[in-house]
Amino acid sequence: MGNKKTLIICKSVHHQNTAKVAQAIANVLDAEICEPENVPYARLDEYGLIGLGSGIYFGRFHSALRRWVYEMPSVPSQGRRVFLFSTSGLSFLWRIWHWPIKSRLQKKGWDVTGEFHCRGFDSVGPLWLMGGINRHHPNDRDLEHAASFARDLLLRSQPR
Repeated sequence: MGNKKTLIICKSVHHQNTAKVAQAIANVLDAEICEPENVPYARLDEYGLIGLGSGIYFGRFHSALRRWVYEMPSVPSQGRRVFLFSTSGLSFLWRIWHWPIKSRLQKKGWDVTGEFHCRGFDSVGPLWLMGGINRHHPNDRDLEHAASFARDLLLRSQPR
């Protein structure tokens, strides 16, 4: 990542699914992990790569992360790098759920360099009546895929 650090901004509430994925990515990227409420926008200049992750709540990133992205200032120059990651019970819809955040970031001048999603244990709403879905996710295989995604981010950042 050059001489700049990596920051992962993550909101993981119910079962800590996304926190596990954030940690797997952070281990590879040697990244700091924070919640959006604890990251002032002025700190972003310290980082060469920013990761934004959340569980999916009723088809959307967590409200705290959405608010943080929507209120953030545009970047003064193109080329600031960001990646997205998420977990959800219904993982086949992840591209639809990433689109609003991805679109907003691109409009603000960010280069979205990668996206990752995996299944997560979901017991929200009526799902709790049947014990939830994806009870054992993210599992070791999911976390290895997250680490592999992070290694790919590293490879893509190397000068050619």
